[in-house]
Order: sequence, then C-alpha cells, then structure tokens
Amino acid sequence: MVDQLWNGVRQRVAALGAQSASGQVFGSLGHRWVLEDPLADDALAELEAQVGVRLPEDYRDFLTCVGAGGAGPAYGLFPVRRVQGRWRWEGDGADLADLAMLAQPFPDHGPDPELLDALLAERPEEEDFDDAIEAWDERWDAVMFAPERTAGAIVISHLGCAQREWLIISGTHRGTIWSDCRADDADLVPLLDDGGRPVTFARWYTAWLEAAELTAQQEPGTT
Repeated sequence: MVDQLWNGVRQRVAALGAQSASGQVFGSLGHRWVLEDPLADDALAELEAQVGVRLPEDYRDFLTCVGAGGAGPAYGLFPVRRVQGRWRWEGDGADLADLAMLAQPFPDHGPDPELLDALLAERPEEEDFDDAIEAWDERWDAVMFAPERTAGAIVISHLGCAQREWLIISGTHRGTIWSDCRADDADLVPLLDDGGRPVTFARWYTAWLEAAELTAQQEPGTT
C-alpha cells in the first residue's frame, strides 16, 4: 500500500523541478522543488514518542518514503526537523501549533461558528476610535488563536498573507487538512474535495502534484 501510494513521488517532484516551466507553479519559488531527505524509522519513532501520538498513516509514510518536508502545496510542506535534541516543524506560522497538545483531540465539531458570528457582530466600525478597534482585535486574537482551538493539529503549509493549512493529528478529524484564514476574519474550515468529502493528507499532496505537472507542461502563454 505504501509503495503504491508514494512510489515514484520523489522522482516526479525532481522531474518537475527540472522543467523550464516549473516556475509557473504557484509557490515554487519558495520551495524550489527541493525535498528534504526522508526520515529513518528510528527518527520517526523518536518524533512520535516526543509528541506523544502516532501521526496519520499517509503522512508518516510520506515522511519515511518521500521526504521530511520541502516541495509541496503552496510555498511547500513544512519540514519536521530535530533541533538541539527536540523535534519541531519549521515554517511561517509553524509555531502556532502547541506541540505539547498534539495528543489532545482536535475539537470534534471544529471551531464554533456561533462564537465567530458573535465576535464579528461586535466589531467596531472603521470610523470608531482606534482604541476601540485595538481592544476588539485583542479579543479576537485571544479567542480565535486560543491554543485549545487547534489542539491535536500542526501547521504544514502557508499560502502567503498569513493564510495557512493545518493537518489534524488527533481526534475524529485525524488525517484531514483544514484551511486557516483567521487573519482575514474567517475561521478554520476543512478542505473538501469536489464530492464534499474531507481532503486527507495524501489527497492534498497528490492533487497538488498532479496539478503542478499539468501546469508545467503548458507552454508559456497557453491556458
């Protein structure tokens, strides 16, 4: 199963990077088509022992069969690295995830939409005093970026403008990808495929790879 899923993916990424049109793929200037080395089995075991939870199967197989991060959706897949004896994910916003809370389940029903609506309803108008807007912003950040709202999840990619994507590690949503546009006053939501099904890590990555290959095959100026 692992071989069927990830077999040849590393080679496909390298082949993409060698194509003259690969720069047309969004985010490629960020990751430059470079994949980090795969994790050894003992390194993966040490990582999971440190965070206290087994990673989703397709993601852990990616780490050992393809690479520990690098080329991937948007500006790339955040690499997981061992720094000064401790494992951590690195990237723009990776520190939003509390690694001490990865074994705790991500909220069953996701973030509370009524809470978001209530907060937005109280947002001051642009012409209101700066201190009123600042106070509301502080309330928003305190509620929307509370660590428990993203317990059991890691940030794995960013799309620019403080928009990011999370991989759920624990709970009923384990293995799925969620979009984070809280910087634009929108809450966390699951990514869904054309059939309305939650997107898993494997589908997220392979769909990007397939789309990138199509983009790179196009001649400049074609659609």
